[in-house]
Amino acid sequence: MSAYSISDLEQFSGIKAHTIRMWEQRYQLLRPARSATNIRSYSGSDLRRLLNVATLCQHGKRISQVASLNDEELSTAVLNYCADAHDYNSTVNALLAALLVFDEPALDLLFSEATRQLGFEEMMLRVAYPLLQRIGVLWTAGYVSPAPEHLLSHLLRQKMAAATEALPAVLPDKVLRRWVLFLPENELHELALLFMNYALRRRGHHTLYLGQDLPLSELQAVCTAYQPHRVLSVFTTQPERGAVAEYVAALSHQCPGSELVLYGPLARLEGLTWPANCHRPVTMTDFLALLETV
Repeated sequence: MSAYSISDLEQFSGIKAHTIRMWEQRYQLLRPARSATNIRSYSGSDLRRLLNVATLCQHGKRISQVASLNDEELSTAVLNYCADAHDYNSTVNALLAALLVFDEPALDLLFSEATRQLGFEEMMLRVAYPLLQRIGVLWTAGYVSPAPEHLLSHLLRQKMAAATEALPAVLPDKVLRRWVLFLPENELHELALLFMNYALRRRGHHTLYLGQDLPLSELQAVCTAYQPHRVLSVFTTQPERGAVAEYVAALSHQCPGSELVLYGPLARLEGLTWPANCHRPVTMTDFLALLETV
């Protein structure tokens, strides 16, 4: 979306439309284009500026203080606030502002600073996941195109791959905790599984990561050769809602000696009969807590 209405800005920033208009009139904060019928439309730069101003105002700055700052000065001031390891909302707002104008260097800098302050795992839980949720809701509501979510997913995949690669190697013949990780056939939503792979390896588990779109028929040979203690999958869009119970039964049959750990919205369906050896953590923190019991 290249142009935003004032109601769009209100949805993104949490600043009421009448306040935005007042800030325009009094401080010339934004300079919207106007149609022949005098309807305002705002650019991505306007939206980013408003998000940065909103962040500073949430930290007690007066609008009269921040309205005179240029875009570079606003970004610098927001980055200073984002150095606070406990101020997750400011970091999420700053990332959203950069994401909406596809400012990849700013995104990388913000993620790197959050990782330095919090550690990679906490950054994912406190910053990246809330950001993904916000951009997903905005996309569902029609406020943004799919492109920002695709950019964010790409950046997070890169960061998770690098963080996982940096962990010490775990030898499968030296540990008892072996996991197979995969996504069902036609399932492409991989971020949760990548993060789970990182969390497992960080805790000294060995993982066999099979990735996206794996036919169920391939698992029997894998489980026979590798003999995992647990098989982990994420059900976001697959299997089809009406076929979940049948799929899980077949999965249990393919890997009879393994416990199942199933995550995602389709793994939380009510009214189904789940195998006795099946764990279904509701949230990512539930999954991490499950690891502490292993």
